[in-house]
Amino acid sequence: MSTDKFSTLKSLLISYKKVAVAYSGGVDSSLLVKLCADTLGPANVIAITGVSQTYTEDEKKIAQQITGKLGVELVLLQTDELSSDSFASNPTNRCYHCKKELYGKLVGIAKGKGAAYILDGTNADDLGDYRPGRKAADEFGVVSPFVIAGITKSDIRELSRTLDLPTWNKPANPCLASRVPYGTRITESILRQIEAGERVLKNLGIKNVRLRHHDLVARIEVSPQDFGVILDDKKRRDIIDSIKIIGYKWVALDLEGYRTGSLNE
Repeated sequence: MSTDKFSTLKSLLISYKKVAVAYSGGVDSSLLVKLCADTLGPANVIAITGVSQTYTEDEKKIAQQITGKLGVELVLLQTDELSSDSFASNPTNRCYHCKKELYGKLVGIAKGKGAAYILDGTNADDLGDYRPGRKAADEFGVVSPFVIAGITKSDIRELSRTLDLPTWNKPANPCLASRVPYGTRITESILRQIEAGERVLKNLGIKNVRLRHHDLVARIEVSPQDFGVILDDKKRRDIIDSIKIIGYKWVALDLEGYRTGSLNE
């Protein structure tokens, strides 16, 4: 990361004085919480994590561990996206409805704790992707300091590594609903299927994993270098059996490999 970018970012954070950070436990928001704590002091930072059926237990544990180490207050905010048909029906702007509920509740918490600004970890690279949740962020006045300072994903990973954050090489892990094709209704049982299926693969040491839900078909995306793990005779049979147990009839390996946002294609 260039000195100019970091100076711009630090000046921004100083000007905010007390902040609430929309915190997922991912690489971007973890760095943001760390930098806010270092710049403003832990007492002036509140990390708020939306916890719902779409958020995994593993992600929650990471959020708790990092904020605990930094001495930052973590608020676990219960949300219930599945109760809203606007979300559960899974339209192409599904993320907008999710973020609208999250930020609507987050604003009240931030005000109650005296935080003048709500921040998120959106970075400059994110602006090139389809992210309907950005509309909700704009509507509620959420500030994205990484975007303002021109900080990219590679900048974030580089600085996270320098600061010894355990998330520096953590794979992206958006909410479980992102594995369900638009138009397919999202249910609690589908989300639990996806979570269980991805855990089968992660337990084999595969870091970059997506299980895309196509009714009775589980379409597996992993990095091409991990194809050998999947196709090993014994592991392949174990994967098939484990994923069929959780409710899928067919298990397919996507030969294009892991890529974020493949359902947007």
